[in-house]
Amino acid sequence: MAEQDPPAAKVKVSGRPGRRRKGRKGKSRPKVAGTAKGKVRPPSARQPEAGAAPREENDKNEQASLRRQTVRQVSQKPHLQRASGPRPGGGRQSYAAIDLGTNNCRLLIARPSGENFTVIDAFSRVVRLGEGLAQSGRLSDEAMDRTLAALRVCADKLMRRNVYLARSVATEACRRAENGPEFIERVREETGIALDIISAREEARLAVLGCHVLLESGLGPAMIFDIGGGSTELVLIESTGTVPRILDWQSVPWGVVSLSESCGPEGTSEADRLNRYRHMHGLVAESFAGFSERISGARKSVAGSGELRLLGTSGTVTTLASVHLQLPQYDRRMVDGLIVPAESMREISTRLSTMAVEDRRELNCIGRERADLVVAGCAILEAILDLWPAARLGVADRGIREGILRSLIASNGHGGPHAGQVIAASEGNVQQVETGR
Repeated sequence: MAEQDPPAAKVKVSGRPGRRRKGRKGKSRPKVAGTAKGKVRPPSARQPEAGAAPREENDKNEQASLRRQTVRQVSQKPHLQRASGPRPGGGRQSYAAIDLGTNNCRLLIARPSGENFTVIDAFSRVVRLGEGLAQSGRLSDEAMDRTLAALRVCADKLMRRNVYLARSVATEACRRAENGPEFIERVREETGIALDIISAREEARLAVLGCHVLLESGLGPAMIFDIGGGSTELVLIESTGTVPRILDWQSVPWGVVSLSESCGPEGTSEADRLNRYRHMHGLVAESFAGFSERISGARKSVAGSGELRLLGTSGTVTTLASVHLQLPQYDRRMVDGLIVPAESMREISTRLSTMAVEDRRELNCIGRERADLVVAGCAILEAILDLWPAARLGVADRGIREGILRSLIASNGHGGPHAGQVIAASEGNVQQVETGR
């Protein structure tokens, strides 16, 4: 997992329209279209032309144009975007991370705070970008429109906040879709956000970097996993004095969306739903077989000398943890860092697998958005518990976004020498992976 973050790319992000240059009365310099250096007059300074759209529509178009300009990349390296805020050492600059997954679009904006960071803004929306992808191999127009609406919200937040450096990533849906690259270009043109389609290896590394601090203390190898919308990543790590050493990893193309769509409708009876659940579990277990064989030695060595440690980051584990706690509504403070008996998670998974979708919608912390997808998450989780039969499961409401933020902040001299690093191992060779440059 020796993949490095790409170098930064400078970007003009100011959030305020440029002031007009002084000149002869009644004269103004023409706007340079399509570049971050072009000046945009405030709506009040424009005079409507004959046959023009109503002022409200003009204002809306200007705001959209301003948003694109203020977040637009101006270099050929689109992976990191640099804003025109205070430079390092100013103490007030903020950093942003966008994680566009198969099911969700998430944004986190934070400022450095000692060896950690303080979140100053966040956004999350279920967009179901990968809806229908398993059948068509393409992102649908409806899914792309939903996602663009969410990314426009992200762009507005980036514009309003004092963001110094941002990284935006897209994962399995854009990796698999035939029109994924086209969608990435459309996002850049319409919002100014330069999404980077990252590899499964990079996705796993960022997830570990973002949540490993919640792993129970102990000796020997441990397992960290991330159940996404279009894929699931498993990472075998060994704790060190600072950051984990990655021993092995695996990504499989089964997430809550891809598995749900591949296994068809739930059926009308409890028996139908149970058979579908068993089919899901079998598909996932089969995809884990090679990885399970590779890590069998580590699993046996830990089982013989201590307890297996397991940490999960995903909507599935946080949702099931909320059900375990019987929360009236989701509360991150109660869930992030929680340790749950694995047997309780299995019991909840079994119960949900046979419930009708209408009944699942009525459960607290599941609701309409997750009711049809949570069963696939349960099947994936049970396959992981079979692969790494820990007695307890650690729950993390953090992951890729936090991993990106730690990388960005560390790359700019904050958070200590190891804040943005993960140590990777391959065939006995240890390599330090620097996140950010």
